[in-house]
Amino acid sequence: MRNLVLVLGDQLNADASAFDGFDAKKDAIWMAEVARESEHVPSTKPRIAIFLAAMRHFRDALSARGITVHYTALDDVDNSQTLSGELARAVNKFKPAKCIVTEPGEWRVWQEMEASAEKTGVPLEMRVDRHFLCTIADFRQHAVGRKQLRMEFFYREVRRRYRVLVDEKGEPEGGQWNFDHDNRGSFPKAGPGKLRAPVVFKPDVVTREVLRLVEGRFATHYGELESFDWPVTPEQARRALDDFIEHRLADFGKYQDAMWTNEPWLYHSRLSAAMNLKLLDPRDVIAAAENAYRAGKVPLAGAEGFIRQILGWREYVRGIYWLKMPSYAELNALKAAEPLPEFYWTGKTEMACLRDSIGQTLRHGYAHHIQRLMVTGLYSLLLGVRPAEICGWYLGVYVDAVEWVELPNTLGMSQYADGGVMASKPYAATGKYIDRMSNYCAGCRFDPAKSTGEDACPFTTLYWDFLLRHEKLLSANQRMSLQVKNIARLKPDDIAAIRKRADEIRSHGGAPKPSANPGLFVT
Repeated sequence: MRNLVLVLGDQLNADASAFDGFDAKKDAIWMAEVARESEHVPSTKPRIAIFLAAMRHFRDALSARGITVHYTALDDVDNSQTLSGELARAVNKFKPAKCIVTEPGEWRVWQEMEASAEKTGVPLEMRVDRHFLCTIADFRQHAVGRKQLRMEFFYREVRRRYRVLVDEKGEPEGGQWNFDHDNRGSFPKAGPGKLRAPVVFKPDVVTREVLRLVEGRFATHYGELESFDWPVTPEQARRALDDFIEHRLADFGKYQDAMWTNEPWLYHSRLSAAMNLKLLDPRDVIAAAENAYRAGKVPLAGAEGFIRQILGWREYVRGIYWLKMPSYAELNALKAAEPLPEFYWTGKTEMACLRDSIGQTLRHGYAHHIQRLMVTGLYSLLLGVRPAEICGWYLGVYVDAVEWVELPNTLGMSQYADGGVMASKPYAATGKYIDRMSNYCAGCRFDPAKSTGEDACPFTTLYWDFLLRHEKLLSANQRMSLQVKNIARLKPDDIAAIRKRADEIRSHGGAPKPSANPGLFVT
């Protein structure tokens, strides 16, 4: 064998750089399902299933083209259940002259691949990942000489480079780069109304076999598979993209920050998992959104807001990850030390917003960005959960979670554990924010306007406790100064009551003492 091309679970694009120069007569593909990748953080069943189902479909597509694929299934008798162990077995068996792989999406896997190759004595060629619009080297160059690495400036640079939503002079369409202020709408009291369901994909024979395997092999893991309907092939991913552009993009921008009970999808795209598995090229997604705007089908603010998530934010967080790793994962600027509440794994909590957001996460492996940032992430921030624990949770529960995108979003944007590398301030808010952007509070026994008392919203209590605990640090942040100054309005008795209730919340595992009504825990 000349080259053994290594394909990892989030590299399912046939045009990857690892395939350059591939000769089916001389080369072969290596893929492996290993339990370690589902257990180094406790992954939920939906996350495990989407990776394995997509991998097996990719394997079958390659085989149909006459390409030799050496594939280790999870339940193979000789499976060592680690990437390094399976690679060593393959190298010893096939004795390739060289191994080739596209850059992994996780520091740990990168190191494991290199160490394994070195141990076997076979050269490993690591090739640039062309799936992304910016290389790791591109972002390093962007970062040179900058004291701050704000997404907005990077976004403008990349938009000009790829000429997305710009005029012939390179100036932004509509005269401004960012329409974020136009994209913060909430639903009226009656709610979003009747919503068209997104296209779903009934599991085929291959996927059904994976679902049975996951239910058996990972029976003790959290999460559900009854509603598994994610795209697991490029063809399905393209259908999902077309469905979003046609039926939801027009309203996505206005309502992208809105939330509603028992409505997991709203106007969101459901495309992040397909892109992160590389079933879908981000260039195609960006082009589809821009074309819809230019055809007059969607407003500029909506198209720009969606494109910014992909061309701007997605590329930016990857750049931060590879620029700052491995030390980035150890940061804890706020010295958070609380354990992650158990209800993050069960959804059993009286707090309606957390019950709904976590419940849908366990059912579908999905929550949209505001549920992640301003519900589950906000509560963890205010409570003071150890960054490693909340980062491990986000990496383990979502179908779109790969560490290059999960870690900066959680540790930096959500938890402010990097001290401001990504976000210019902590995203701290009371329960009133959730009340404004959703109907969660209407079905909750807690009052978002109250910070003390048995019916006080834990978010509001912990918000004030957060400001009090970090007053000195936050006072130095210009964007937080007004919030911190509000502490002066609190009377000493108020402060004592807030701190007492915050301590009670922590003493009860990160939640208020439960009421006697067990019905409030139904997910």
